[in-house]
Amino acid sequence: MNERPTKPPRRLYETVTKEIARQILGGQYEIGDRLPAERVLAEQFNVSRPTIREAMIALEVDGLVEVCTGSGVYVRALQRRGKAAPMDIGPFELLETRALVEGEACALAATHIKPDQIEELEQLLGEMEAENTRGDVVMSEDADHRFHMAIAEATQNSGMVHVVGSLWEARHRSLQTIKFLEKARVEGVKPRIDEHRAIVDALKTGDANAARAAMRTHLHGVADMLFAATEAEAVEKARVEAAENRKKYRVIGME
Repeated sequence: MNERPTKPPRRLYETVTKEIARQILGGQYEIGDRLPAERVLAEQFNVSRPTIREAMIALEVDGLVEVCTGSGVYVRALQRRGKAAPMDIGPFELLETRALVEGEACALAATHIKPDQIEELEQLLGEMEAENTRGDVVMSEDADHRFHMAIAEATQNSGMVHVVGSLWEARHRSLQTIKFLEKARVEGVKPRIDEHRAIVDALKTGDANAARAAMRTHLHGVADMLFAATEAEAVEKARVEAAENRKKYRVIGME
């Protein structure tokens, strides 16, 4: 009996993207309209704010909206330039997966890593720091990629090397992730030297638990940094806070 091939599960941000695209293409919005606030959409779709942000970037890749940092998300077209861009792993979903997988890779590497591999990591750390200083974020990110793959190699486990490499390939393949990282670079996001230094220091001790924790702390930190750098509603938040303050002061003045 032949089994029917199963479809991969739909990603959360893909569901949100398709629904908002349907609304835009269906005439619910006009060009120049501002989409509802991120927190409102998160409540409406019962998803996290990172998922909403992934969806907004996907809509921007399709040319339907423009994400204006510090202002909001605005409708820029009522039809796509072509076919919808293929969906891939979302940026935050990918970082969550990397934290789990590369955390274990780092723990395993701590028990197998050799002095020459530690030296290689030190050299890559120095390269990242130099490129950050020169302002060449692309080259610094390349050194970052080689840093993480060097740790995977240090596990002496080909399966781990393959899995970690596949996650990085997904990062480079996804149009949504590429767009997301472009925006983060504009806001000054670059590899953090202190977090990479903590990883190397933990590997030197041979402590698997410390190495795992250092890698997970780093990748969770990357997610937090990207989330802060791609905030599209700073103006709205300031307006809401100002309104709340005015209301508070009016109440105080009436007492």
